[in-house]
Amino acid sequence: MKTKNHIRELTVTAMLAAVATVLMFLDFSLPMFIPGFVKMDVSELPALLASFSLGPVYGVAVCLIKNLLNLIFHGSTGGIGELCNFLLGAAFVATAGIIYRRSKSRKTAVIGCLAGAAVMAVVSVPVNYFISYPVYAKMFGGIDAILAAYQAINPNVDGLLQCLVVFNLPFTFVKGLLDSVLCFLIYKPLSPILHGRK
Repeated sequence: MKTKNHIRELTVTAMLAAVATVLMFLDFSLPMFIPGFVKMDVSELPALLASFSLGPVYGVAVCLIKNLLNLIFHGSTGGIGELCNFLLGAAFVATAGIIYRRSKSRKTAVIGCLAGAAVMAVVSVPVNYFISYPVYAKMFGGIDAILAAYQAINPNVDGLLQCLVVFNLPFTFVKGLLDSVLCFLIYKPLSPILHGRK
């Protein structure tokens, strides 16, 4: 029985990772709110489903697999974009899953999602500041070109750190909230499949 459950968990994880990979391909820009090179997607949704149904380790595994597959089939940033996406996604689903696992209820799921989205948003600032944007600056014409894209939306921002706090932090938080809302809408109908119940 234990082996059977483990096989089911691995199978569900693989299925959710495949869906997450497809969703990651379907990213889109919101240029009225944030520069076009920052994309919105809901690829953390399957990872959040895995974190709630199987545990936070499985949610992080979905984040890892979808980024590895994206790197192989769609990567255009030398792995930096995928690394940062993994770090942010893992922070989100691990936080949400750990909180939910301690007391499984709708209330703790909501608290977990809010906390996870907040953690992901806060983590996005140092991850982008120290990892992704220094690399992007070399790839896309220097840090001044990146700052100019932000200042085209809000001329008052000055410096990369301020851009990340004013734009990326709330954008990432909203992204986490969107994943959370979608999770609550589809979790119950998918629960029999995720938990292996008939």
